[in-house]
Amino acid sequence: MFPFFSYYTIPTFSPLIFFFLLSPPLFPATDLPYSLTELTDDIFPNNTWHGFMRFLDAGTGSQVEGMADLKRYFHRFGYLPQPKTANFTDSFDSEFKTALLSYQKNLGLSETGKLDYDTMTVIVSPRCGVTDSTTAAHRLKTTRRFAYFYGEPRWAPSRSMLTYAFSPSNMIDYVSQSDVEAAFRRAFSRWSAVIPVNFTEAGDYSSADIKIGWYRGDHGDGEAFDGVLGVLAHAFSPENGRFHLDAAERWAVDFSSEKSKAAVDLESVATHEIGHVLGLAHSSVKEAIMYPSLSPRTKKVDLRNDDVAGIQALYGSNPNYRYNSRLESDTTSSGWAMDLERRKGLMKSTAATMAIRQEQLHPQIQGVVQPFQPQQAIEVLVPRRRSESVQVHLRVIFNYIRG
Repeated sequence: MFPFFSYYTIPTFSPLIFFFLLSPPLFPATDLPYSLTELTDDIFPNNTWHGFMRFLDAGTGSQVEGMADLKRYFHRFGYLPQPKTANFTDSFDSEFKTALLSYQKNLGLSETGKLDYDTMTVIVSPRCGVTDSTTAAHRLKTTRRFAYFYGEPRWAPSRSMLTYAFSPSNMIDYVSQSDVEAAFRRAFSRWSAVIPVNFTEAGDYSSADIKIGWYRGDHGDGEAFDGVLGVLAHAFSPENGRFHLDAAERWAVDFSSEKSKAAVDLESVATHEIGHVLGLAHSSVKEAIMYPSLSPRTKKVDLRNDDVAGIQALYGSNPNYRYNSRLESDTTSSGWAMDLERRKGLMKSTAATMAIRQEQLHPQIQGVVQPFQPQQAIEVLVPRRRSESVQVHLRVIFNYIRG
């Protein structure tokens, strides 16, 4: 990935225009807010991992009964190898600290090396069963903040139409078949909108490329489910096509009619797992679809820049794809970010981040930043003193991913 830099000087224009240039979007994205909530025993009595909260604030040298279970959690998701001669211990040792630092990095957390509140909140949250580690045992190739499975598997270029089907014997019965199918159609369409791959439901489950079903416990694929609000689902990398959901969860397609506090949004999980089916591993961007954790009663279905950049690096762009401001950037409420940085005393304020949309750009700047792509970023340097000639220097960075 090589950046291409172009520098432009824009002639003076009025402070009023400049004010509007830096104004935030009039129509920010409307995604539901996504936050990881602490799970409590009275609300989620069956939560698989909530007992881990007793390790809160533990650090190197701590000896806490039951920490071996937490180490098994880290082993399950690829951060710790299985001990060769003994079982896991209850000691917070140096090996566990190294694993914890790796976990915090991969999950976009502050790398404190301690089981702080933010880290524990993520650990006890329901999540995808696919490993997110970069250890030797489960190595992923990481590019920016999205990642691929080892070897970067993808469906063959000739496979521009993939079929999917639901297991006739492994379904849930409390959500109608039509609602399940509609949720999956929406999930598949989000990915097909950005890459040149289409999806269609097949009538024959045995011959479908992607096979979807609900299972409990050990179901024969080596990745056993663990009950309510633990691992929600898992899917295998291309061209395997297996997509399994935990039948123990309370799945929902409409929270207004589903009252369970432990309800999990089907479309959100489907969208995430389809990313795995296509070849994406987990992202460290919390807002991204490919982030591994999802809180109960949370709807998170819109792809973000990180998701789009990752999947288009594998498959290329759908020729009909047009950037949408709903694909929020990683740091702002819009898909187009302006980072104001303090440089050589020129800046009139400390570093800040603001967001604009293409139509809000001054016409002269619009011509500079074409073509308008989500991989672009604009850096604006503003003179400190108004008496100086007001010139805005734009550095347009094009991130070329695989040509």
